[in-house]
Amino acid sequence: MSILEDALSLERFGRYLAWAGGDRSAAIELYTLNTRISESLYTPLQMLEVALRNRIHRVLAEMRGEDWMLHACNLFGDHQPRQVAEAIDHIARAGRDPIASRVVAALSLGFWTAMFGRAYEETWREGLYRIARREDGKHLRRKDLSTPLMRIRELRNRIAHHEPVIHWDLYKTNNQLMQILHWLSPPAARWCEAHSRFAHVCPVALHDYLTPTPTSAPTPQTADLSATAPATNPA
Repeated sequence: MSILEDALSLERFGRYLAWAGGDRSAAIELYTLNTRISESLYTPLQMLEVALRNRIHRVLAEMRGEDWMLHACNLFGDHQPRQVAEAIDHIARAGRDPIASRVVAALSLGFWTAMFGRAYEETWREGLYRIARREDGKHLRRKDLSTPLMRIRELRNRIAHHEPVIHWDLYKTNNQLMQILHWLSPPAARWCEAHSRFAHVCPVALHDYLTPTPTSAPTPQTADLSATAPATNPA
């Protein structure tokens, strides 16, 4: 076992080794590619998370006051109130005043995506729908956001925990992410399109590298990364 394999652990490296058909050099190339792709996705993921939480907070503050998250009547279930309490405690222990803007920044993406669950349908119809709109000006349904956001949150968590993502349909997920970002904030989406390196890093035919049997398949080092990627602009 190489020093790098030892650092990664056999269990973590084993998945890449299986994808590479037992070729250790190719497995390391796949691990490297996974790391580069994960890094490139940080730009749109962080922008989406920041834009999403700020849009939700702005609309709910208009509807129910700046400290809406402190009132149990505005949240459903036990988990979200507990998340708010933990965020406030974390801020206080850092010696800072737990004002609303700090609580908003301290809450996880999971808290914000939970705002699109079925329990919030009435809140959505009451006014939360104002957080986003289609390019033609029409409002969205809650479900238009809830389903793709679940997948995006899962991808974000896998990247945060250094898990493999190269077996995902990453272009589809990235396109969904960019579509939502266009709905939330067209300027933020345009900024991402200008600065995201995802399409330059991720091979369009990524899954070709995960076929364990062919030995003639190109390695990520020789892949043509200039291939035209699916458009991220909304239709």
